[in-house]
Amino acid sequence: MCAITAARRGRRVLVLDHANKVGKKILMSGGGRCNFTHLYATADNYISHNPHFCKSALKRFTPYDFLELVNKYQIEYVDKEEGQLFCEHSSKDILQMLLAECEAAGVQIKTRCAIESIDKQDDFVITTGCGKYAVESLVVATGGLSIPTLGATGFGYEIAKQFGLNVLMTRAALVPFTLQKNLLEKLAVLSGLSVEAKVSCNNQSMAGGLLFTHRGLSGPAILQISSYWKPGDVISIDLLPGVDVVEWLQKMRDAHPKMEFKNSLSQLLPKRLAECLCGLWRLDKPINQINEKERAEFEARVHDWQIKPSGSEGYRTAEVTLGGVDTDELSSKTMEANKVPGLYFVGEVVDVSGQLGGYNFQWAWSSGWAAGQYV
Repeated sequence: MCAITAARRGRRVLVLDHANKVGKKILMSGGGRCNFTHLYATADNYISHNPHFCKSALKRFTPYDFLELVNKYQIEYVDKEEGQLFCEHSSKDILQMLLAECEAAGVQIKTRCAIESIDKQDDFVITTGCGKYAVESLVVATGGLSIPTLGATGFGYEIAKQFGLNVLMTRAALVPFTLQKNLLEKLAVLSGLSVEAKVSCNNQSMAGGLLFTHRGLSGPAILQISSYWKPGDVISIDLLPGVDVVEWLQKMRDAHPKMEFKNSLSQLLPKRLAECLCGLWRLDKPINQINEKERAEFEARVHDWQIKPSGSEGYRTAEVTLGGVDTDELSSKTMEANKVPGLYFVGEVVDVSGQLGGYNFQWAWSSGWAAGQYV
């Protein structure tokens, strides 16, 4: 996006990529269908040391601006859920669109081109495995540490540090949780099961699918809350959001007093989950044998099931990296480093991380466009 925008202004632009082909993360995103933006993206959907930093770029290049480009190429898309836009067919459509725009604007792209060193003289001198280049402006769009199998590295952070810029501590986000062995064994029968839930941590709540896995917990609600979780924190899971459990219990007790509680509960939750919870919480008996104290405890637990993850799956499966180049070091208008004229940082390498749902792609487009106006 930055290359396209700069080249349209008449700049000579060269993109260097150490990978064997460009856009690998685009191709694998959204299950191969690329959740390329979120129509309602605002600064509230991003995590940053400076929550206001992203406002300027997002307001100047909006999701509708990107959608205009998508429509220009007649790419079919679907609004999957409240503004989350996915390709109807394949992520390849978005990548081919961007490459076509690069070609039309005269952008050169070199793949399999590892950068060996960067020096600053009058110009930036970049030594690579495929030649040496002197450039007036240098844009770092290297992404974060997430999914190293696709080529992700911390190279962008190294460049920032080389030029004296502060880099905030990074950690994996939008990532599944792992669980302690003893709890994992008790929940093993639930592997592959998904339910709608609300998950909370550190005064943040996220609603959506919760998936039990052979290693712990995943699904949209878990991925979302992982961005606000820190090691050692407890998460709270509401398995029946909006359900008055006390009222439901009384109705079931009146209508089916001798029914096993797990069979009653299976009317609200998947049978496997109902059976597992009744065993876990010692409620494996008829509903009329559950006393008032046990009913109160069940209500508390089903709305506030407290689990302490042992950790996360880490960068191996994380969709985004929290932290990165300190926004205090950059201009929010141009993305240029305040201390180093001509050096720009865009996208995930910067300390701006979006929630799940197309927000991180939109930050890539918006920040890339913003820098492209000035490089």
